[in-house]
Amino acid sequence: MAPKHMVPHTPITSTTLFNSSLIKPNSKFNFFSTEIISRTQKTQTSAMAIAPNAAKVTPAVIVGVGRVGRALQEMGSGQDLLVKRGEPVPLGFEGPILVCTRNDDLDAVLEATPKPRWSVNDWVDDDSLADLVFFQNGMLEPWFQSKGLGDADQVLAYFAVSKLGEPPIDGKTDTNPEGLTAAYGKWASAVAARLHAGGLTCKVLDKETFQKQMLEKLIWISAFMLVGARHPGATVGAVEKEFRSEVNLPLTMMCESIRV
Repeated sequence: MAPKHMVPHTPITSTTLFNSSLIKPNSKFNFFSTEIISRTQKTQTSAMAIAPNAAKVTPAVIVGVGRVGRALQEMGSGQDLLVKRGEPVPLGFEGPILVCTRNDDLDAVLEATPKPRWSVNDWVDDDSLADLVFFQNGMLEPWFQSKGLGDADQVLAYFAVSKLGEPPIDGKTDTNPEGLTAAYGKWASAVAARLHAGGLTCKVLDKETFQKQMLEKLIWISAFMLVGARHPGATVGAVEKEFRSEVNLPLTMMCESIRV
């Protein structure tokens, strides 16, 4: 799965470049510049921190058994259903479906999910089982549109899990000590409660505010990955310290492209 937050020691290679649709020049959203995330305050959770709030977490289907999927399961109350890639998503398990796979696995996940549980305008209404929640990076709207999905729930995740089974690291920064992770949609509050139970921060945002922050993250990732790919073996921290002048050009170009 694509990394959720690039901590300073994360190595950059050509395989970490995101194959995402970039912002079109006629974007409807105003972009407000933010300071580049450069130093992460590594706040690790522990099992003791998770346990007291676990009973308040809504049970969920978690698709993906990697580091993020396992971490989300650890934040739950033991009632979650973990689904591997390729396995069918059940129709009768009520609650959110947390999709924690790589972007290139999304087609297969959708095919394995019963259509009544899609966020699809032709199939569901406001009171339906529109339960998919996407944790992936990038501009997913073109893919949503190509699949006939409506305003699917999304999570803008700024946390990392270094190794399977290790506690997550929250993406707090000097500029944003309150945390940057955000959720949008029907299950946003349930996702936030789960992350809070795991000792992580998470804000619940409306669609427009969420999209602005999503664009900021997409631009940040794109600029840092492009520069990092030019310097084999460079980490995110090295790009920020040694090649920051190179980052400014793609950042400026991408920010200019979405001004209205």
